[in-house]
Amino acid sequence: MSTPEDLALRFEDVTMGFDDKPALENVSFELGKGETGIIVGTAGAGKTVLLKTAMGLLKTWSGKVFVFGQDITNLSEKELFDVRGKLGMLFQESALFDSLNIEQNVAYPLLNQNAVKCAPNEVRPRVQEALDFVELGQTLKRFPSELSGGMRRRAAIARAVVTKPPLLLYDSPTAGLDPITASTIMTLIIKERDLDNTSALVVTHRYQDGNLVANFRYNPEDGKLAGTKEAERKRTKFIVMKEGKLIFDGNQQELESQQDPYISKFVKKPN
Repeated sequence: MSTPEDLALRFEDVTMGFDDKPALENVSFELGKGETGIIVGTAGAGKTVLLKTAMGLLKTWSGKVFVFGQDITNLSEKELFDVRGKLGMLFQESALFDSLNIEQNVAYPLLNQNAVKCAPNEVRPRVQEALDFVELGQTLKRFPSELSGGMRRRAAIARAVVTKPPLLLYDSPTAGLDPITASTIMTLIIKERDLDNTSALVVTHRYQDGNLVANFRYNPEDGKLAGTKEAERKRTKFIVMKEGKLIFDGNQQELESQQDPYISKFVKKPN
């Protein structure tokens, strides 16, 4: 049984929605510190809503949400500022500010999150460090419109990690990208996990994304991915959403043994 001190995130019978229609129904799960959750499901299954609820951007109708043991369910917007200092989020389609250059985009959380104590003379070095992390160190003065889709996604990851949050939320990080670029993005997510021991929730439509996270680790010596040990695979869990309900929560082996036809749509089983 996990204790609150072991958990990065916990949903306890969470129900919420829009108007009179539920978007999440009695959703309960736990994400341990240093653990990655891979969330899959069809469009409208509640995946993005779940991430926004975890950030406190959407309020629950019932149930509770805990971030690092703190109940955030009924916190005011002002009180949530401190909580969000522990979170980083990659939104769908990157959501960079078109009118700001890349340096200004990545610096935005450092300058606007009160919980992040960053001295003015530390902003530029931390932005440079984050952009170097995603291999975009030479793009500070460029604007989002001057970058490719994959580069914009990497810049958005830099913005998400620049405050060094212990919990990261990724909303469809590989959507619309070619396979090579998608693999690069997932390598960065694995790199962040392994170098900083972060927790993460990753919404994806690609089973191979989850497979990479579960079965590979980042090797800092050569900057490449290497196969991981069985014990480390347990740091990755898979969550399947259907019509606002959580219908599966377990490891990859358990997922691949499921016979449910809906779940099978998201699983590429071994030959």
